[in-house]
Parts: sequence; structure tokens; C-alpha cells
Amino acid sequence: MNYRPLLLISFIAATSLIIGCADDNDDRFASDVTIKNFVYRGMNAFYLYKAEIPVLADDRFETVNELEEYHKQFDSPEEFFNSLKFDRDKFSIIYDDYIALEQVLSGQSPSNGMEFVLVEYPDNDANVFGFVRYTQNNSSAAENGVERGMIFNRIDGIQLTRSNFRTLLNQSTYTLGLATLEDDEIEDIDQEIPLFKEPFQEDPIHISKVIEEDGRKVGYLFYSSFLRQFDEDLNDVFGDFKSQGITDLVLDLRYNGGGSVNTAIILGSLISGNPTSDLFTREEWNPDIQEFLEANNPDQLLNFFKDRTDDGSALNELGLSEVYIITTPSTASASELVINSLAPYINVIQVGDNTAGKFQASITVYDSEDFRRAGANPAHTYAMQPLVYRSVNSAGNTDYFDGLEPDIELVEEIDNLGTLGDPNERLLRACLDDIIDGSVISSFPTRPRILFNKVSSSNDLKLLGNDMWNENLSLPIE
Repeated sequence: MNYRPLLLISFIAATSLIIGCADDNDDRFASDVTIKNFVYRGMNAFYLYKAEIPVLADDRFETVNELEEYHKQFDSPEEFFNSLKFDRDKFSIIYDDYIALEQVLSGQSPSNGMEFVLVEYPDNDANVFGFVRYTQNNSSAAENGVERGMIFNRIDGIQLTRSNFRTLLNQSTYTLGLATLEDDEIEDIDQEIPLFKEPFQEDPIHISKVIEEDGRKVGYLFYSSFLRQFDEDLNDVFGDFKSQGITDLVLDLRYNGGGSVNTAIILGSLISGNPTSDLFTREEWNPDIQEFLEANNPDQLLNFFKDRTDDGSALNELGLSEVYIITTPSTASASELVINSLAPYINVIQVGDNTAGKFQASITVYDSEDFRRAGANPAHTYAMQPLVYRSVNSAGNTDYFDGLEPDIELVEEIDNLGTLGDPNERLLRACLDDIIDGSVISSFPTRPRILFNKVSSSNDLKLLGNDMWNENLSLPIE
């Protein structure tokens, strides 16, 4: 980082904090100008794709007045933020309530526990219907009888469409109208289920069990999110697998949209048991920060395998040389990090469909002089979660925009989802058959497939639903 831009950034920071605090003392909120200045300052400092955005160049603005004159054209901080994003960046966000953002990062947010996908009607792309993937344990959806495979097409009696689904599904309470799917026909049925959202702590360890077949003991873990506060529970699951003497492992990440980088490293370490001298992943930041870190703190760019949790518990490492991982296009970020980072060391057999293609990590950036939470401008609660680095495995693989391809391709069928964790569920069955005798293809008779175009999903509608963040990071600030 050169000296002149840092002077401008520091001046913007000081000016924003002074103006913001003055506004706060007058019982007024921070102005859009203050928040937009924060947006520019943070994106200029950290954004991974800074070099691709000409307006973020260090010499673009000579003075704060020039910057403020430029961002007058944007009606809101959100609009200005979005104008600074790389066109392939689907994940960086700005949020006007960092307290709510912090709750999401810890897996706590208002939820009814229904995880679903929305797709187009076969004969009318304006209308959409949903199918339930699963329900979170002990949630409103689970307690009210919502089950995997249920079809729904109405909320409060209103047909779901491309234009109204966000509004209808974002309500705190609503009634779910069920339907049937026969061939390519959607038919309403006279059954409705009331659902309500409440503060909810997701438990990412949805299913863990050992399946015994043909002399093999196969550990199965359906893991829905990488949440750091459940690392000890995750370690306990692997302790149970270890005590039962499993011979193989199926890790089901089909709907796991990501989460903590630290937890991803722990999960990978539990599977393979690599020594802590082995590189799990390397970070590549924007050129300014990369140069700064390489010169001043090169170790921060390297993430190694672990042998303990952050609380100090020894990891119950399985030391496997092979793992089966179930994936779909909803498998993203930290899930992909585990797959990509283990691949140079052990045989990772990916079963299902292409992953999402999210290899970048984000951090939370606050409006303070050093971008940390302490000292954040009290006049507003905006924060950003921009992409700040790409993850690169020990073999140099990164930039998988199109996702990671499966070794055994098998797509979920809406009308034949099966039960998660059941040995006869199609994707798990494929893993088991390959483990036992490699007879995957013969297990599934060919039948006509009905293809539906995806519109959205519960993960897509969640804040940070498909993100990966690094909470252990020391911000590279001079």
C-alpha cells in the first residue's frame, strides 16, 4: 500500500467519524455521505477484485470532495456498494444492521426451520413452486409436520410467482399451501401448514450415524453449516465414529452453503489427520494487501491443518485416505474449501452434482478507523461483508467459478428425494455401492427425468446463506 492513498483513506475515516458522532449527538442518524465514504474506504482497502474496478484505484480521487461529488449519483449506500462490485461477485454484501449480521454469523437468526428450493412451473415460468429439502431439528417447521419432499405452491392462499416469492416467504408468519407433482403437473391440495419464524440457533450436525453393510462400517454425517461454536460437538461426532471403528466416511454437504473457514480446517483435519505442518489452504488478497502481507506477515497467508480445536481439545482424527462427499449446486464456499483442500492429500470422491463455485472468503468491515468492531461509528450500524481473498489449495487450484465437478454424477429428483440418512436414498446409496463393490450405475434403473429451472432457495434468501468467512483474521492494517 502506498502512502498517498492511506492519507486520503485516513482523512475520510476521521471526517466520517467526526460527522457521524456529531450527527449522533444531535439525535440524528449518520448521513448517506458518511456511510458512502465508509463504503468506499473499506472497499478500496480490502476488496479482492479492487484491481478490476477502476473507480477503486488509489489515484482515482485526489480529495474527499471529489469522492463525495462522485457518489452523489447513487441514491443509497447499497446502490453505491453494488456499483463497486466485480460482475462475477454474487456474494459481497452490505447490511444496515451489523448486530443482526453478527447473529447470522453465529448461526442465529429468525427462522421457521424449513429448507427448500423454488423452481419454475413447467408450463408457466412466471409461477413457481417449492419442495422441502429438510427441516431443522426442533424448529417450527419440524414441529408442525413439514417433511422432506413436500411440494408447496401457495403462501397464505396466494400463488407463488417470480415477483412475489421474496415478499411472501420473508414474512414472520405465514401458511404454507401444499400441492402434488404428477409427471409435470402441479395440483393444489386442500392442506395448509402454519409456520412462524422465531430466533433460532441452527445445529449443523443434522444426522450422524454408522451404517453397517457387507462387513463395512460407514460413518455418515449430514452437516448443514460450518458454525464455529459447534466445533466441540463436531469433534465428538468423530470421536464416536472412531470408537465404533468406521472403515469409511460419507460426508453429506449437499445443502451446506458454507460458514467458518476455521471450522472447515477442523473438519478436514478430522477426516485426514494430516500433520500440522501440511498446508490446508493459502490466501490470495488484492495486490496491495498481498504485497503488504508478504513483506510484513507472510505467515498470515497460510492456513495449516490442525490437531486441536480452538478450545484446546485434541481432534479425534480418523486418518482416512479416502472420503466420499455428497454435493449439489447448493454446496458452497467452506464446503468447497474442504473438498479442494483435501484433494491433494487423500482420495476425495465427490458424488452428486457440480458445486456452487465459491472459493472466496469474506470478513466483516465496520465503520471505524481500523475497520474493526471496536470504535465503530455510533451514528449508524452499517457493516460490509466483502470478498477479500481467494483460497488456493496446496496444489495451486482456485478460481473454480463453475464449481467442482463430481466423480460420480447423480442429480437429485424432486419426485424421488428419499429420506436423508436412509441407505436407500439415491445419493447415499451411490456412495455405499461404490464403497462396497463399485456398482453405482446398476443401482439406478434409467427413467425419464423431469427437469425444472431453479429460481431460488432458502439458502439464497438468507443473509450470508452461501458465504465463507474468516473470524480468526488479523486485519492487515498499517
